[in-house]
Amino acid sequence: MRRRDFLKTAATFTGAALTSSVVSGCAAMLQKTEVGAQPSPEMMATSEGHPSTSTPEPTSTDIPNPLGERPMKRVVLVKTDDRAGGVRRAIDLLEYDPFKEKSLFIKPNFNSADPSPGSTHNDTLQATISNLLERGASSITVGDRSGMGDTDWVMRQKDIFRMGEELGFETIVFDQLARDDWIAPDTSGSHWRRGFSLPRPMLEADGIVQTCCLKTHRYGGHFTMSLKNSVGMVAKSLPGDGYNYMNELHRSSHQRKMIAEINTAYDPELVILDGMEAFTHGGPAIGTLVNPGVILAGVDRVAIDAVGVAILRYFGTTSEVANGPIFDLEQIARAVELGLGVQTPDEIEFVTDDAESSEFSKKIRDILVSA
Repeated sequence: MRRRDFLKTAATFTGAALTSSVVSGCAAMLQKTEVGAQPSPEMMATSEGHPSTSTPEPTSTDIPNPLGERPMKRVVLVKTDDRAGGVRRAIDLLEYDPFKEKSLFIKPNFNSADPSPGSTHNDTLQATISNLLERGASSITVGDRSGMGDTDWVMRQKDIFRMGEELGFETIVFDQLARDDWIAPDTSGSHWRRGFSLPRPMLEADGIVQTCCLKTHRYGGHFTMSLKNSVGMVAKSLPGDGYNYMNELHRSSHQRKMIAEINTAYDPELVILDGMEAFTHGGPAIGTLVNPGVILAGVDRVAIDAVGVAILRYFGTTSEVANGPIFDLEQIARAVELGLGVQTPDEIEFVTDDAESSEFSKKIRDILVSA
């Protein structure tokens, strides 16, 4: 099933084609639904150094990309010990700059307040915001819904509200949104029995940016990167309706397919995956820690997650993540079926700027294409 079959166009936009703009993409693909009691926090059971100064060594797949052309298939890989420098290098190397004069919504991984990769590292978030503002973004909002704690508490523990005051961005706690602040896509053909709803302020922004982590997920997701990060966009319960959408997700045998299906509701302008640390087992809050020392950047969630899985395999990971072709894993396979990104690992184009990053990308490519 392709994306256009999954989310039907609203009546006033019938027949309109999707564009890379989040506003047009979401307005054309989403229709408002009627959605009183504030949702409660989702329970656990349901759910640095300097940038390299070496001479750039582009990989064989480092194909020039005119600024503004959506760089599908490209995954920037930066090997580094400096988050802020790594984020800057990664965004520069993507050669994609659609941020000028746009209102941007950043969806971090604030599932809990645990140290990275349990949650988005504050240095990664701050570096991403600073770079987007330097590139001319008109405004930035940061919002999330935690799955393993009260979202407001999690954001206070991470000092996000103070960071917002200092850097000049707005913050939204999804749990505190009112009845009219949720929009539901048409999810016919999905595995969601009652569909799902996403925050209006996020969907009405000019662009959505993700900052996700690199880790396994022991509650049925198997891994949590960019596709799984979208679960935090979904209302656990809608005001006035006691139905628990997260209970449905985590108890379903189709959980990993449902994760992919959330992603049909929007197209990100940018995905930053912080792989400085990773959990190879356990997760999402705590787990077996390794240190890949990488920052990934791209716009294709299938490509980003496939590379992330390959990195976990490089370090040794769970049987659910380690076995079989990467593109046969349910999250990725369903995302491919829905047309959310590259169809095969051979399509992924690595972009690097130094010898260390290039050598590591070659090792990851070998894992990607192996059966």
